[in-house]
Amino acid sequence: MSVSIRLSRGGAKKRPYYRIVVANSRSPRDGAYLEKIGTYNPMLGKDDEKRVVLDAERARHWIAQGAQPTDRVARFLDAAGVKERAQRSNPKKAEPGEKAKERAEERAAKAAAANPVEEPAAEAPAEAGAEA
Repeated sequence: MSVSIRLSRGGAKKRPYYRIVVANSRSPRDGAYLEKIGTYNPMLGKDDEKRVVLDAERARHWIAQGAQPTDRVARFLDAAGVKERAQRSNPKKAEPGEKAKERAEERAAKAAAANPVEEPAAEAPAEAGAEA
């Protein structure tokens, strides 16, 4: 059985509250879990000590047993000093996709086709400034 350490959602609509649980990876998000090892309340301020409450000893135990934390829980474990999380870097994240690049090239080609009329106009103000 593969075990994961993940968040289980509770709380009302638009008022989330999460339990940090150890669960079978195939069980539903809010379904049965093996053990609750902490809580996460995103409604509290980032500097509030009760925002993330975690039993570090139990987390270490489950990680030693082979439990895999999700990305968000791995951040909590890293902040608690339980398990180091490798920093991720995605330099291509902000780069536009293939279709967006093609559309930008088409727009540039259309603008270049329309601009030859505007180019002499761009030179005219420079000449007018020389005359004045």
